[in-house]
Amino acid sequence: MAETAPPSDARTGSEEGAGRREKKLLYLIDTYSLVFQNFHGIPAMTGPKGQPTNAVFGFTRDLRALLDKKPSHLVMCMEGGKTDRSTQFADYKATRKETPPDLEAQVPLILEMAAGHGVPCVSFPGQEADDVMATLAVKGAAAGFEVRIVTTDKDARQVVSDSIRLYNCRSGKTLGPEELMEEWGVRPDQVTDFQGLVGDSSDNIPGVPKVGPKAATELLTRYDTLEGVLAAAEPGPEAIEKSRVLNKTVRANLADPEHRANAVLSKQLATLRTDLELPMTWEDAAISKPDHDRLLALYTELGFKRLSEEARDNSENVPTQVVGAGGYVRRKRGEQDDGAKLKAITVDTPEAFDDFLDELREQPAFCVDLETTSTDATRADIVGWAVCWQDHRAFYIPVQSPQGQPALDPVAVLEAMRPILIDPGKTVHNQNLKYDLTVLLRAGGDVATVGVDPMVADYLLAAGERSHSLDALARRHLDRRTTPITDLIGKGKDQKLMFEVEVEDVAAYAAEDADVAWQLAGLMREKLEAEHLWELYETVERPLIPVLARMEHTGISLDVPELERQSAEITERLNQLEAEIQTLAGREFNVRSNKQLQEILFDELGLPVVKRTKTGPSTDSEVLEKLAPKHPLPAKVQEYRGLTKLQGTYVDALPKLVHPETGRIHCSFNQVVTSTGRLSSSDPNLQNIPVRTEEGRRVRKAFVPGEPGWKLLAADYSQIELRFLAHYSGDRALVDAFAEDRDVHTAVAAEIFGVPLEEVSPDQRRIAKTTNFGVIYGQSSYGLSATLGIPQDEAQTFIDAYLETYPGVRKLIEKTLSNVRNSGYAYTILGRRREVTGIRPRYQGQMNLAERTAFNAVIQGSAADLIKLAMIAVADRLRRENHPARLLLQIHDELLFETPAAAVDDLTALVTEEMTGAMSLDVPLRVDVNVGENWLDAK
Repeated sequence: MAETAPPSDARTGSEEGAGRREKKLLYLIDTYSLVFQNFHGIPAMTGPKGQPTNAVFGFTRDLRALLDKKPSHLVMCMEGGKTDRSTQFADYKATRKETPPDLEAQVPLILEMAAGHGVPCVSFPGQEADDVMATLAVKGAAAGFEVRIVTTDKDARQVVSDSIRLYNCRSGKTLGPEELMEEWGVRPDQVTDFQGLVGDSSDNIPGVPKVGPKAATELLTRYDTLEGVLAAAEPGPEAIEKSRVLNKTVRANLADPEHRANAVLSKQLATLRTDLELPMTWEDAAISKPDHDRLLALYTELGFKRLSEEARDNSENVPTQVVGAGGYVRRKRGEQDDGAKLKAITVDTPEAFDDFLDELREQPAFCVDLETTSTDATRADIVGWAVCWQDHRAFYIPVQSPQGQPALDPVAVLEAMRPILIDPGKTVHNQNLKYDLTVLLRAGGDVATVGVDPMVADYLLAAGERSHSLDALARRHLDRRTTPITDLIGKGKDQKLMFEVEVEDVAAYAAEDADVAWQLAGLMREKLEAEHLWELYETVERPLIPVLARMEHTGISLDVPELERQSAEITERLNQLEAEIQTLAGREFNVRSNKQLQEILFDELGLPVVKRTKTGPSTDSEVLEKLAPKHPLPAKVQEYRGLTKLQGTYVDALPKLVHPETGRIHCSFNQVVTSTGRLSSSDPNLQNIPVRTEEGRRVRKAFVPGEPGWKLLAADYSQIELRFLAHYSGDRALVDAFAEDRDVHTAVAAEIFGVPLEEVSPDQRRIAKTTNFGVIYGQSSYGLSATLGIPQDEAQTFIDAYLETYPGVRKLIEKTLSNVRNSGYAYTILGRRREVTGIRPRYQGQMNLAERTAFNAVIQGSAADLIKLAMIAVADRLRRENHPARLLLQIHDELLFETPAAAVDDLTALVTEEMTGAMSLDVPLRVDVNVGENWLDAK
């Protein structure tokens, strides 16, 4: 590259010590090193299309952090194909595993991300990124730059100097000559000598056997270079003076001809080139202006919401386009359109309210958005009503307001609105309509005909999107920004309640929300129809909204004294466990302290380190499970942690969630959260109550009927996902097992182990069950081996045997992946879809993340379709027959009811009939019904 000085107009910026530095700052990124760190360090993430995104996300975060340091120049250094070192030494890096497919798919996106940020990439044929970095670092320092090499690779230590330091993104620390001397006891020019002696297992560089870092440091302190060490050892082992680290074996190896040759080779392999003629100038290495439009498209594609919003703020151009039922115009930012200005009409007198009602009664459809006192619908009082049935024109009826400002009587307004809302001929739209309906139910109102909820509609159109909020939809579909709630009520300790805000301000805010929701309702229906998703919305998601609202309004009763008893027992057990753990440790320590536990496990007990984190050896659940066979202490800690979490998350937390007015817990059911279409619950999340431990199962004992003489009834679909697997695959053996009502796990075990049904052991059934679900979830042999606690090759044998025994399943996987590859979508039995990219040209026996996502979307998504249809059918039947039973909870494939004891038989027949008849499959649906005094007894 050109030997030019850094340009005078380069940005100076700030880094540690930058205030005292006049040199320009050059950052060099070891690209693949940073990519691998993020891929393995961040849990799996997927974008809206199901594509893996964890490495891209982590890399983007790191890149932005580096750019925040305001370097004048920044270069991403890449490999240049097959390297000269591989030619020189065939085993060079031979032990490294192939790049995982889920990472490989992200590399082009990472390069695109760098380009969007204005960061250049450079490579050189036959050379590694290390050589490119070393060349740029040395030439950069000579040209007057202060250089930071972003890498954890030890090879780069050979080029550190007063002007060149290594930078670790994880720790934020830099390494120069002083730190190198402190850590290794050598100078930068001795690093290759050091590596020649010690070797590098990550690169498969041999070094000299038994020569560790301490021995290498002592040898180089004595003899200065590798050549000096080898010359001293040439006469024989005795020529090297003995010490604690230079024992007989080490000295013998230094005199061994083969090991001496390997040492020389190792030094050569570790030596980086600093003389490459790179195809760039310092001007090329300067950071250019980010392309915000390019970044916006990329962030949106990957589902990086916060970054998308930031890029949108920085983007100068927004395309002009007419969209939506109301003809809202997308325009350049800052350009005004008086024709689209919202007219917010405040209705704050009885006369104005009468006129409003006269006009409202003429409307077949309208949007109602309630302003309230709480985000918890079961505790919220109405502050005002926003109503809209015409683009850019909305009404606001205040029923609570600051003292001295007009407001109508809340009871009178509700009484006047009720007959309109419960008129089946009136369709009510709104964003997050379930919330408003639950608030109305609490106040004594209702809605007869639910219309379009843009949030739910958008979820059907783009289940992978991270947000379906009104603001997100307004931006995405209308290119319109809504006013943040914090602009009205503030934040933190200064936050107001909505009725404390000026009526004029609330009216403008509420009218805007109603107007946007109204426009979106029309637009989203058009989009659903165009994408052939309207029937799914109309028959499943829309009728489910009032069912969920009534479940939230009803809630479930809690036996608080029972949980208090359980908490006392758990506390007693925790105290006992703590004493046992400290006895096993041989001293007292804080069991909840990871740092102290690290010292006990790895320093004092000498247990092996399984994996590391930023703060040292990991002590997470996976590690403790692997250490449990080696010592009794890890298992005790596992139990201690499990009980602590159970007590904090459920046993002690649930009583605090009891509603003061109803005496019940009212959780929220989330219709637009999971990517598969399944419902989730929150506040509290009852789907995650542990069921694998006795203590976890006992929590369910505290959920009881809310009326004397009533029972709880639980109806659970039996093995529903496996039934869908049989239905879709048409595999004769699986279909017959269900048709004959055999235990499918036992049947599978008999087939893959080749034994009669009656001779299947519990362990064989366990393996078959785990393999069954492993296939559904696309589990790899590695994952199955970890779950079963068996070698990976044995796990692969089970998977192969399963797919060979049930060839229809393999054909289903291949067919599903082919369909998704061709269409870009995975479809459920009712046509619910999820966009998925990253399907490989052919199924290779094990699925990557995108393929697992696709197959799982079909099976789990179809199960979600079924349970939703069942909920709608059961709720409708209960209403039509005026049955006293109430639907309380939906947990996975289970529905929970409370019912008078005298109506148990009727309810059992009703629920069984509706759930088994909700959908017709090629295998029979089976529902297990149990009744009890509490939820535990009903399982």
